[in-house]
Amino acid sequence: MAKRRLFRAGCFYHIFNRSIAGFRIFADLRNGERFLTALDYYNTIEIKGSLSYALSKQNFKTGSLLTPRSKALVKIMAYCIMPNHYHLFVKLLRDDALWKYISDVENSFTRFFNVKFKRKGPLWEGRFKYVIVRTNSQALHLTRYIHLNPTSEGLVKRPEDWKLSSYNEYISDPRVLGEYLTEFEIDSPERYRKFVEDRVDYQARLAKIKKIILE
Repeated sequence: MAKRRLFRAGCFYHIFNRSIAGFRIFADLRNGERFLTALDYYNTIEIKGSLSYALSKQNFKTGSLLTPRSKALVKIMAYCIMPNHYHLFVKLLRDDALWKYISDVENSFTRFFNVKFKRKGPLWEGRFKYVIVRTNSQALHLTRYIHLNPTSEGLVKRPEDWKLSSYNEYISDPRVLGEYLTEFEIDSPERYRKFVEDRVDYQARLAKIKKIILE
């Protein structure tokens, strides 16, 4: 059996996965919000039971995923939940915590989805995929790619119109780039908005070219 890779604290990872058969599991905004809640709830070394149980007891309320917290497993740098897949960019804070964290999140959402729609079986195409992000420049460009996914796919005209993404926090809360995500060269909402919007048309054209080639 192949040895599982060790994910090391301090490293940055682009995590992504797709639903089985491209099923639009996040087409309903409430489903996407539940996935974001799971990302928040399981991001700790002190998990106390399942998310469903915590919500039933009304003892958990989700907050901003970008706000730093103590005892977290990962620092969430950016995210975007698309109709049939998700993108998550994280900095790992504890050695080898990524496997369990993503598994907990995906398994929790699968249970929620299967109960809600009275179905059985797996929901994900397979184990999550990942790419190691090695430089601050790569990291910054990755956030732009993630935030432009909805416009590239033609789902909205402006990235801020997509509700299931971290983009709105980037461009509306000065603390995000000024205090929380200091790894980036850009430290203001205005500069980041320009950085992203200057690339909207280009990334959309690339997405169309890729689709034509694949078809």
